[in-house]
Amino acid sequence: MGHYFKKVFLIAAKDLRIEFRSKEKIYSMILFSLLVMVIFNFAFEPGAEYIKDVAPGILWVAFIFAASLGLSRSFVLEKEEDCMQGLMLSPLDRSGIYLGKVIGNFIFTMTIELISLPFFAVFFNLSLTAALPPLMIVIVLATFGFIAVGTLFSALSVGIRGGDMILPLLLFPMQVPVIISAVKSTGMIMAGSGIETYSQWLKLLIAFDIIFFVASFVIFEYLIEE
Repeated sequence: MGHYFKKVFLIAAKDLRIEFRSKEKIYSMILFSLLVMVIFNFAFEPGAEYIKDVAPGILWVAFIFAASLGLSRSFVLEKEEDCMQGLMLSPLDRSGIYLGKVIGNFIFTMTIELISLPFFAVFFNLSLTAALPPLMIVIVLATFGFIAVGTLFSALSVGIRGGDMILPLLLFPMQVPVIISAVKSTGMIMAGSGIETYSQWLKLLIAFDIIFFVASFVIFEYLIEE
């Protein structure tokens, strides 16, 4: 079991090392996220009372679209360099490849979100200090759910012509529970509500994460063979 997870983390470390070395995806995702925030910042009057009502939606639009941009490139290098066959021939079962990719994508996406979050607070003049601990729980849960399903669909779309266009069409309908739960929870947290008011949304996020991660983990082994 120890050797299994060592190989899984090697796959994740390989992806992270490539991305942090080239910085191509980092810059594009951060720029995309900030661009969304800047556009909405100009769309709404600074300091308006309703900003707190629309801010959660803006935050998750920025996060979700930036994450989609990163996921669309998740398996591209393996496809372009013909490395997928090498991964499949490695002494690691197919589900281990999926797990390594999920870990790498999750860490990378969380890094982008943590970089973007302070800019969000500045652009919309919001103090997130008190709300940060519960907000981070929501961000972690929602990001993991998005990445768990997104990694599976990224592997599916990479071999299809126009896969970059197809990925959002496959992914977003599946992510409706995650997006709604994340926006609702974030709004209540920013409003200063207690955990009892948004606990049902957290439970929905946790249930989605468990069910779809396990399903994707099992399905990936058969999908990658195709």
